[in-house]
Order: sequence, then structure tokens, then C-alpha cells
Amino acid sequence: MMQPVILFLAALLTASALHKLLARERLVEVTARLAGVALPHAALLLALAATLEALAALALLVPVLSGGAALAAAALWLGYAFALWRHHGNVLDCGCDLVAREKPVDGIAVARPLLLAALALAAALTPAPIWTLDAPFAALALLALWFAAGELHSIPKLTSHHARHRP
Repeated sequence: MMQPVILFLAALLTASALHKLLARERLVEVTARLAGVALPHAALLLALAATLEALAALALLVPVLSGGAALAAAALWLGYAFALWRHHGNVLDCGCDLVAREKPVDGIAVARPLLLAALALAAALTPAPIWTLDAPFAALALLALWFAAGELHSIPKLTSHHARHRP
């Protein structure tokens, strides 16, 4: 049952670590703003986060290490959720997307890393999985749904538009 979730978390951690490497310049500024630190400290925090994500992604795939890796990933995502919660209501580029997007930090932005932390905690509390051939496909489906949900969340709220134009 947890195999697809573990693979999904590992893939998401890998994508996140790569994102931090490829968009480093933009994400150092985002990190500085979210963490409330100077740019040199933000660069260090960003490198540390990318390293932890990459190591956790690899360790999730090793049955004897997967529980600890899941706990580390959960702690990281809880940290992201806390940083976003501190900026709830502010308009900023949270670094959550692959492209620069300034948008209000709302409840969904805070809930997303909380959901990932909950999934990671669930993975940490379950026995090491027995891998099946269908797990990678299910994990890819979860990953596609995750990114699609992020894109849907980036669409400006239609309700405010419809409210202004009601007869």
C-alpha cells in the first residue's frame, strides 16, 4: 500500500532538490524572504535543504533507512509549512512552483507541505514495503496529480471575478 506513496515522496524530494539547484538564484531570494535571513544565510539554508531532500529521497528507497528518511522529510516539510504560515496572507513567490509566481500565501499553500509531512509520517510508521511492479506507475500518477493541483492552485480565484459580475 505505501510503496507508491514512498516512491512519490522520493520523486517529489528529488524534483525539489533539482529545482533548488537549477533555480538557485531565484530561490535564494525566496528563502531569504521566507526565513527572514540575509542572502548569504539564505544560500546556505537553500543548499542545506536541497542536500537533505536529495539524501532523504535516496534513503527512502533503502528499506532499512526509509523510516528515518521519512521522518527527515516530514521535518523538512513541517519547516516549509511553518515558514509559509508565518507569511499567510502576504503576496510573494513562495518557490513552490517551477516558475516564479507571486501569489497570496493562503491556507492551501500552507496545507500542501502539511499533507506531505503527514504522508511521510504515515510512511515512517508503516513496515518497509515489499516493492511491486505497479508501484512506480502509481507513484508517477500521484506526482502528476500533485503538480496538476499546484497549477490549479495558481489560477487566480474565479469566485471574486464572478461575484463582481453578478446581476
